[in-house]
Amino acid sequence: MKMARLTPIVLCLIACQYCYGFNGDSFELECPDECDCHYFRINWVTDCSESNLTEVPYEELSLSVYILDLNGNNITSLQPFPSEIKMRRLQIANNRLTRVDRDAFRGLEYLIDVDLSGNNISYVDPEALMDSHGLLNVELQDNPLSVIEGPFLISGTLQFLDISNCNISSLNQQFFQNITSLKSVDLSNNPLRALPESGVFDSLTSLETLKLNDCKLSILAENLFSALVNLKYLELAGNYLMNTNWPEVLGTLNRLEFLNLRKSGLVSLSEDAFSNCTNLVALVLAENELRELDVAATLGSSVNHLELLDLSNCKIQGPIGGDSFANSSKLKSLYLSGNPLFAPDLQEALAPLPKLEKLFLSNCGLRNLPDSFNVFENLLELDISHNPLVNVFTRLLAPLEKIEYLNMGYSNLSYIGPQTFAHMTSLKRLILSGNDLLSLEAGLFGNLTQLTTLELELCGLKRPLNANAFFKNLTYTDLREIRLGGNPLVIPATGPLFPKQLSQVTVLDLSNCNITSLNPDAFKNTENLTELNLAGNRLKSLDESLAFLELLQQLEKINLSNNNLTTIDPQFFVNNPKLHSINLIGNPFVCDCKIAEMWDWANMIKGDLDVLVGAKSAEKDIVVKGNKKKKNLYCRYNEAQLRNMTLTANKSVPGRRPFVKPRELTYANRTWAKYVRESGCEPVVKILRPVALVSDLFKMKNVDYAPSPAFVLAIIAVAFGVTTVIMTFRLLRKDKLISEIDTVNNRKER
Repeated sequence: MKMARLTPIVLCLIACQYCYGFNGDSFELECPDECDCHYFRINWVTDCSESNLTEVPYEELSLSVYILDLNGNNITSLQPFPSEIKMRRLQIANNRLTRVDRDAFRGLEYLIDVDLSGNNISYVDPEALMDSHGLLNVELQDNPLSVIEGPFLISGTLQFLDISNCNISSLNQQFFQNITSLKSVDLSNNPLRALPESGVFDSLTSLETLKLNDCKLSILAENLFSALVNLKYLELAGNYLMNTNWPEVLGTLNRLEFLNLRKSGLVSLSEDAFSNCTNLVALVLAENELRELDVAATLGSSVNHLELLDLSNCKIQGPIGGDSFANSSKLKSLYLSGNPLFAPDLQEALAPLPKLEKLFLSNCGLRNLPDSFNVFENLLELDISHNPLVNVFTRLLAPLEKIEYLNMGYSNLSYIGPQTFAHMTSLKRLILSGNDLLSLEAGLFGNLTQLTTLELELCGLKRPLNANAFFKNLTYTDLREIRLGGNPLVIPATGPLFPKQLSQVTVLDLSNCNITSLNPDAFKNTENLTELNLAGNRLKSLDESLAFLELLQQLEKINLSNNNLTTIDPQFFVNNPKLHSINLIGNPFVCDCKIAEMWDWANMIKGDLDVLVGAKSAEKDIVVKGNKKKKNLYCRYNEAQLRNMTLTANKSVPGRRPFVKPRELTYANRTWAKYVRESGCEPVVKILRPVALVSDLFKMKNVDYAPSPAFVLAIIAVAFGVTTVIMTFRLLRKDKLISEIDTVNNRKER
């Protein structure tokens, strides 16, 4: 019994040792004033993005920084980083850099990824990255590089290079000479127009992926790719390749599996165009003017491994019928969208494709469908959206008993017969969005007992869902996701929005539905919701505006972005213990201490600032080729606050990471991260996370002990005491360190 009492206290004291930083920052590692620092998994992330920096804060960086994010600043030049820094990933996209000199990355021996995209870089020293012996990825896209003479970079380990949209007009034969380990090169969106007849790619024998999309190429030399013996993926979309000798250009690419010629100005293709590509699995010819294309002759007998063929939007005038796909019996995915098709021709053409799994016939002008769906025993996905269909196709779809995905969106439907989906008992995802369905017929979804996702966006619906559309007294246990975004829903003042049949729904999208309020019982029949999207509505910060959350104890994610919320209180979410993601971005929040309370609640009660979307860098913000401009949580000072904030911003508040240098506020919009530090709001957390953990321990089945109120208060008092001592000690230690630094600086000045 004594152990049962002492164990929670010991755990509480241990936990308190790690709870000194109420604003999510750690005092263990250095963090520049204008940055937010945190651990991502076990790696130290220093996030200085969108902080109006004009230079890299070299002296304030921790030598253990793993990821440094400087995206979206006004940095104009790079200097050598501190010696012995262990940085693996450097992100400095969307700044004002004009060149990368030899010493810019000197000493960065551990660097793996570097992102310099979206700057004004015209010159890169070929030796700039020589010290990075483990370098794998370089992103330089969206820079105005000047003419490059000789080798571009020197690196024996580089595998991924993105220099798309860099104003490169020519490639010399030594361009890739010293980066021969490359596996992927993206040269897209450069005005190359023509490439050297030979030599430029000869050193890239390990290359597997080459992208030359939108390069204004009109000529491809017949031996251009002759050395690329390991090439598997080739993209040439968006060029002018109507006069290309395809049998010669592709002749040596025996391992080629994926070829993209989308929108390449093709008007015809010879019968032997792909005769040497015997391992081709995917061929994309979409958006070319292949009006007279003879599909059967072009595919021929050599491309017999083809599993994906995209002929969408090719303006094919000749009938696609007869033996069009006779030599492509292994096809699994066929895209014919955007071509004028007729049901009888289509019926004949599709007959030899019994293995077809995906068929896309969107925007084909079809007024009815081919009567051949009985052939497709394996068809899993069918897209017939954006066709002027009439209500006579119900019988034709009846054989599709195995279909799992059906898209009938935007097909001018105002009525769907009650037996349309009667035999589709395997259907999992049904899309009816974009049809003017003012009402849903009784029993329409009755037999869809395996349905998992139902999409009815932009259908003009005023009622969320009619109970009559489902079988009475039947719970649809597999139906977990309903999307109703963009409907002008009229929300009842009382009672639930949905019938009891939908009690197992876990994902609900009610975005952009003009919702101004939701009554407390709105989700009474859907209490199992784990994800709720209310973005783009008109919810306000009223006392009862979020009262509906009380019923949603299983809720894990809620999107309240782009509403009219001006303040938010963590008490709104006290009945949602599983909540781990709240999106509040795009609301007109006023900077007040409620912001700090939400911050402390996420950091201390939930134990993770990631609960607040936009509070710090998410995984998608720091991955290679991630989003360059992420969305943050903002609040706004009013003019009176702004005039009086200079002194407050320099004030050190216990529990907040202090500012080392004096600072002055000059603009009203603040990220939550910066506001919490500069606001002067004291850390006010009503229930510390360690105490919550203690409470959980008492609820364990093998601990038969109920603590008295006095005992709980004692634990809380001890927790606060220990936390205060630790914070005070660390602040004094940091002040002492700052004082020593100032002393050293003064000596240097003397």
